Amino acid sequence: MRNPRNEPLVDHDSDDAPERRCILSGSNAGRDAMLRLAMGPTGPDGQHVVLPDPLARAPGRGAWIGVDRDTLATALVNGKLKGALARALRTGALAIPEDLPELAQAGLTRALTERLGLEFRAGRLILGSDRIARAARDGTVAALFHAADARSDGARKLDQAWRVGNEAEGTGLAGQRLPLDRATLSVALGRDNVVHLALTDPGSAQRVTVPLQRLLNFLGVPADDAQLIEANEDGPDRVSASPARAAQAGPDELI
Repeated sequence: MRNPRNEPLVDHDSDDAPERRCILSGSNAGRDAMLRLAMGPTGPDGQHVVLPDPLARAPGRGAWIGVDRDTLATALVNGKLKGALARALRTGALAIPEDLPELAQAGLTRALTERLGLEFRAGRLILGSDRIARAARDGTVAALFHAADARSDGARKLDQAWRVGNEAEGTGLAGQRLPLDRATLSVALGRDNVVHLALTDPGSAQRVTVPLQRLLNFLGVPADDAQLIEANEDGPDRVSASPARAAQAGPDELI
């Protein structure tokens, strides 16, 4: 069979593929924006269990999805997911957990918190409002984050310090509101009351952005509200975000 015009002869699950194709929507995107589902070995019943692969590192065949959790849940119930997986993985002997959406969100969350933990232990992630504010004003913050339940006034103060340090006053430069509350962040980093976080290294910001973007996409966060790393020719890589992301209010913040 001839290959359709303009359709590259590329396996979208191979390491060499520049993009991945979502098996449910048919849309293409970079792998950093999508979730891989991996096919496990054959079990005693002759079926392959399909599980989320948040880090996209599991061996064997896999398939990619770029839809949000609600869409995945619907496709799981109506059978569309199983049919799409059967075509992508070239077998119908598949066992798909009923709680796949929950497993996917938990896995993506764990990938993000573990990456934050690695950067913290390496000394590239700083905590504490006062310390972050000083680093932000000095221009040494590459990425700024706030817990989901951080108070808006505390976040605004740090956002302003970051803009000053980046000579970006009057712009919409603001820290990213994470889809994780302070309790989750505190457990992940082994510290009390983690409300604000800052990365001091552009490479660290890039590494954190990958699992963060996957999680945000899966949760259905609009693209306009997602934070992206942008290369700046006049300075270090910076992180920009919609001002709406920093305007959310939360419970009282303990600093």
